[in-house]
Amino acid sequence: MPKVADAQFKNRKPKLGQHFLTDQGAALRIVEALGDLSQRTVFEIGPGRGVLTSLLARRARRLIAVELDRVLAAQLRMKFALTPNVEIIEADVLAVDLNSIFGPKPGSTRPGLELTLEPVRAVGNIPYYITSELLLRLFEHRQYFESMVLMVQDEVADRLSAKPGNSEYGLLSATAQLYSRIEKLFALPPSAFGPPPKVHSAVVRLTLEPRLEGLDVPEGAFVDFLKLSFGQKRKTLWNNLKTAYEPTALRAALEKARIKPTARAEELSLEKNAALFRLLPPPISGAVEE
Repeated sequence: MPKVADAQFKNRKPKLGQHFLTDQGAALRIVEALGDLSQRTVFEIGPGRGVLTSLLARRARRLIAVELDRVLAAQLRMKFALTPNVEIIEADVLAVDLNSIFGPKPGSTRPGLELTLEPVRAVGNIPYYITSELLLRLFEHRQYFESMVLMVQDEVADRLSAKPGNSEYGLLSATAQLYSRIEKLFALPPSAFGPPPKVHSAVVRLTLEPRLEGLDVPEGAFVDFLKLSFGQKRKTLWNNLKTAYEPTALRAALEKARIKPTARAEELSLEKNAALFRLLPPPISGAVEE
């Protein structure tokens, strides 16, 4: 496939865990996976050298790109200075105030008028070491997003889409599937990046479809319950949960939910987890970290 080489970035050495996408064919497939952007705002995470940014700028009604690297952010601002629908923000995506970017602005609404949030589509070749933390942050602000197309490590893509009973199924799988429908779109070899990473990558699409209401569970308490259930992967569900629940109540709930005490968290579907959660009393005070 043809490669992208932008002269102004050619000699930049990577840092901050950066591996820049250089495959134009892959970049086009990622952008196309976002769908029609003519009436959409796109939130790009870590634009780097701007391979995706250039394609998005021609398609999106509005593009907001957040780049941590100061030099790259400055170069991107110069590159897109005459492109009015593109905004480059120099910031850490884990710390940037998403409410300020996408939320209502002071004076933007009048009393008695209900604000309708504009759906945003997120995209990015994200640093692999922040994948879990970033996803949790995006889910926390899910009211702003309708879908995300993200480049992640191939094994992380497998974990995100894993089904209960699969060895790859864990807390990340359960949490991501609690908030979204996940599709693994395609894989990419190290040669698609510069410099090549030591691992293979994959592109996933997450369509936001929170299941909290359907499962009849409160968000914070249920996410804490999942964290506790998956706390020690090699331990049984009983051993993980007994630190927070009185044994008699836990035993009764497991029996009523028809879950064996020897079962492990990765064996349970979200429906089974929710059923067990609803049967349990509140955890022992201080046993589950808020």
